[in-house]
Amino acid sequence: MDDPPPGYRSNVGVCLINSMNQVFVASRLDVPGAWQMPQGGVDEREDPRAAAIRELREETGVTSAEILAEVPHWLTYDFPPAVKEKLDRLWGRDWKGQAQKWFLLKFTGDEKEINLAGDGTEAAEFSEWKWMPPEQVMEQVVDFKRPVYEQVFRFFAPHLGLGSATL
Repeated sequence: MDDPPPGYRSNVGVCLINSMNQVFVASRLDVPGAWQMPQGGVDEREDPRAAAIRELREETGVTSAEILAEVPHWLTYDFPPAVKEKLDRLWGRDWKGQAQKWFLLKFTGDEKEINLAGDGTEAAEFSEWKWMPPEQVMEQVVDFKRPVYEQVFRFFAPHLGLGSATL
């Protein structure tokens, strides 16, 4: 697999769908009302596929899911200045934004498995969760992530039963 572009933090994103092709999204604790799909950093020498499964488990507690597809290339977004400043302090690095490998996973468990405290290895990131159709996710996502989400949904459209003009 190719490397992410220089200056971007390696990251994975998970588009988790249920049996009705609705997408799992959660509202961030630190930015109430900012809904997103699970995502997180790739550890050094970690395979992005393994990182996606780990991040999903850490953030949602979900282990009952199967990978259906992946976007074969990195998708990037830049941080807005205020977000960049906060994250540069937090991470101790100067990243332009994130380069993400996206994976489509089908939830195969019972919703009781979903736990926003995750698996207990990391601090909770989300306050609430819900299933949404992709179109609604696009309305709820923060502006700077919207172009990546559009690409993700366009790529996964055949699996989601979406037409190309739907989003």
